[in-house]
This record gives sequence, C-alpha cells and structure tokens, in this order.
Amino acid sequence: VYRTAASKKSALERTELQKEKTGVFTGAYATNPANGEQIPVWVADYVITTYGTGAIMAVPAHDERDFEFAKKYQLPIKKVVTLDGDFSDVNLDKAFTLEGVAVRSDFLDGLATVDAKQKMIAWLEEKQIGNAKTTFRIRDWLVSRQRYWGAPIPIIWCEEHGAQPVEESQLPVELPTDVDFKPTGESPLVDSKTFHDVKCPVCGKAARRESDTMDTFVDSSWYYLRYTDPHNTNAFADKSKIDYWCPVDLYLGGAEHAVMHLLYSRFFAYALHDLGYLKFEEPFLKLKNQGLILGPDGDKMSKSKGNVVNPDDVVMEYGADALRLYEMFMGPLEDNKPWDTRGVVGVRRFLDKVYNLSLRAERSNPSEKIAASSKTPPRNDMKVLHKAIKKITEDLQELKFNTAISQLMIVSNAFSDASDIAQETFEAFLKLLAPLAPHIAEELWEQLGHTTSIFIEPWPTFDPALIVDDMVTMGVQVNGKVRGTIEIAPDADEATAKNLAIIEPNVLKWIEGKEIAKIIYVPGKIFNIVVK
Repeated sequence: VYRTAASKKSALERTELQKEKTGVFTGAYATNPANGEQIPVWVADYVITTYGTGAIMAVPAHDERDFEFAKKYQLPIKKVVTLDGDFSDVNLDKAFTLEGVAVRSDFLDGLATVDAKQKMIAWLEEKQIGNAKTTFRIRDWLVSRQRYWGAPIPIIWCEEHGAQPVEESQLPVELPTDVDFKPTGESPLVDSKTFHDVKCPVCGKAARRESDTMDTFVDSSWYYLRYTDPHNTNAFADKSKIDYWCPVDLYLGGAEHAVMHLLYSRFFAYALHDLGYLKFEEPFLKLKNQGLILGPDGDKMSKSKGNVVNPDDVVMEYGADALRLYEMFMGPLEDNKPWDTRGVVGVRRFLDKVYNLSLRAERSNPSEKIAASSKTPPRNDMKVLHKAIKKITEDLQELKFNTAISQLMIVSNAFSDASDIAQETFEAFLKLLAPLAPHIAEELWEQLGHTTSIFIEPWPTFDPALIVDDMVTMGVQVNGKVRGTIEIAPDADEATAKNLAIIEPNVLKWIEGKEIAKIIYVPGKIFNIVVK
C-alpha cells in the first residue's frame, strides 16, 4: 500500500526539503560489510532510484533528511564525525553536516572527512565490495512563473487548435501596462485585456495568450550574446560580432550562481552551437567567484539582523573612491570579508595623502607647481615607481586588487619621504591609481594641466633595469646553515661573492682551517660553502 502511494508522487514532490518524510520498515535486515552489524531495511519516499543505486546507507547524524526520518521513527542516531571531540548521541537537535574528524569508525578514526572517504573507498575496492563512481544528475527546470516581470512566453491558446506559437513578425511580445498587482495567486497578466486581445494564428478566431512568464534565468542564460550587438533590429546579434566578442574571456560573479545560472548558460551555449548559431560550446573561458561583503558582525548582511551598511551613506561621508578602494583592499576577491568602517577611514587618509602630494611642490615653491616641473626624477623614486608598475600590472590582471592598492600605498609613502616629485613620476602614479580610484585620479590629472582624460592615456610600462635592486642582502651558508650575510649586487659573479663571503667574520670562523669542497651560488639568493 505504501509503495503504491509513494509511486504516485513525482520526484520533485518526493525530494522537497520542506515536506514531511514518510516510510515503512520492511522487516528485513542487511549486513554491514565493514563490521557485520545488522541494518534494518526501510522503504522511504525521499530516496529515489536516480540517486546512486536507489538504495542508501542512511547517516542520520550527518544528513538532514536522514536525521528528520530517524527522529520521526525513533531510529538510532550515531555520531561518527565531530569537530569538538564530543561523541555523545544524546539530545542531538540537528544533523552535523560539516567537514570534521571521523570517530567511532575503527580504522578511520582520527582522519579528516575527506581523507576518511578516500580510505573507505580504497578499503571497499580492496575487499572487492564495490568501486568508486561519480554520478551526475540534474532536476528538470520549470521555466514558467506566475508573475509579471519575466519575459512573456510567446504562445497563444486556441480552443480549437490548442497551443500555437506567436508569429515571428509579431515578436517580441511586450508586457502590457493595464495590470493589477493585487495578490490573487495568479499572474497579474491574467486580467489584462490588451494582452489577451489576440487571434489564433491558424483559424483567426479569438484566442488567449499564455499568461505565465519565463523564469528570469532564461534571459540571463544567453543575454550576454545580445551585448555583442545591442542595437541590431534585424537579428538577435550579428554572427560576425558574436564571433569577435565571444566566448566571454572572464565571468566574474558569485558562487551562488554556480548551480543554476552558469549551468543553464552552458546548456544554452551547447544547444545554440549544435543548431549552428554559435562556433563555441563553452560560453565563459574563465570563472572567478567573488566573496560576500559581510556585516560588521561577521554575518551576511540582512535587514532583519540590522547589520546592513548603506553604500550611499559611505559615499556621502567618505567619497565614492574611498568606498571602492576599501572594498577592494579588504582582502582577496574570492574571500568573504566583514565590513569595518575604520578601514574606510584609513583608505580615505591614503587618498588625502595622494591629493596633498599633488600640491606639495606648490607649497614648497609657490612659483612652481608640480605640473611645471621639468626636473629629472630621482633614481630612487623611479625604482620604486617601476617596481610598482610591474607589480600592479600583474595584480590587476590576476584581480588581486588588495595587493595592488597596497603597492600604491608603498609608492605614496616613498613619495612623501622624497624632497620633490617630478611631474612624469607623479603622472605615471596617477595612471596606476586611475582604475581603482577614478574620480581623484581624473581630477588631479586635470590639475596637472591636461585637457584630455587620463583614461585615454596608454598604460605605463616598466624599465627592467629599474626593477633590479642595486644591492641585496644575501645569506651565506656553511654546510647548509646560514652563518652570515653580505651586501652584494644581485648580478655579481661567483668570484666576487666568494671574496665577500670568506672574509665575513661570522662565516670565517666556520670555515677557517677547513677544506672547501664545493660552492653553491645562486646570484642574489644564496651562497653556500660546503666544507670537509
């Protein structure tokens, strides 16, 4: 009876997380091959045939659905993974689903979850009980929604001819304005008179439009193609422009899009490729997921928690550039980062320092502004700048904005210690700053006397000769242990390095009276003397 009732439910109904789990005990037992224990066999509606082999080994302490089922039918709940060393099974209020350490699991005890799984699989294969297998599955995508703001589904319903596609000459179907948004349980389009004033494309009799709209994921799954040719009125996009711009070089988004939006986008691209519309299958060549900006309390921002930071308020108090820079300076792009207003204050101080640097020449010599400077830039300033050009160029390409900003701060500190700043040096610094703090960079660029935008200027390039240090501190090892250091040019030859190393007092006492068997020298890195 139970099996018949369960078979009438769809897979979606049976796997719905919010529904109450049901099942019956078969009276049979299975033998656990790992320890010989007898396991009761139940039939449950939330276990479906398309998952694995259709039969599962329930782990109620570490799976939410199994936990609910075990609670309902008062089945044993045994904890076999823990973080805190607590092995107690008493009064468990929810399943522990995080990674942890295996406990009460014989030869797996003490192993991290990921290692325990691999060792268990290896054991099963060794005993010829089973083999590792990866199974991919995906639920059906229900694309219709009972709402207004989705794209209309271009179907007309005729009593005689059923569902008929809207003629191509009448596309796109636009949303009407005579709608009432009162909650009725149906789409607001249902009661629109203008929307449903249509005729059947086959017989010409009065008909009715489909009032459901498409899921917004349908549009976002391929709208990037329209960006390649957004003003084309004759086609969705010209193929030559799609070929020029696509596939997309970099997709930057949130990890929460991975299961739906990105997957659907790939479906669309594969289908359009198979139909001959696209020359590529994969729509995005590189994916980078950005982390969340958390509230000051470390939780995800939410109105209900009262931890939301309004960016408009931050812009009003500290400026848009300070907000931009702080968000990029908080940490690596992919990390979740808690908001701290004190960090915005620090970034604003950096921008104030940059602004003051542009005025310093005027303050030190009122008759000569920085824009009029024709002095040769000091070599130390140029070395600091050219190292920054190399580092920031690489960082921006890798989306390492936090370290790029840190490098800009190093340059500004060096400029602050300098007696003067040459115009070309400061201009190159502004070009490095411009992508990150565009407003102040553009303003200071204009103050330097330029009449065109800084954003049409070529990106600065570094001089390889200026990114090499004149002298470096290099360790000197004796038999692999550092015994002293020497100051040396990074490209000095071995003879020069040896002459400096063997007279260094701390090194000399370890090699004096001993035979040098071998010397290992890596210019600018290490000098190792092997003695007998």
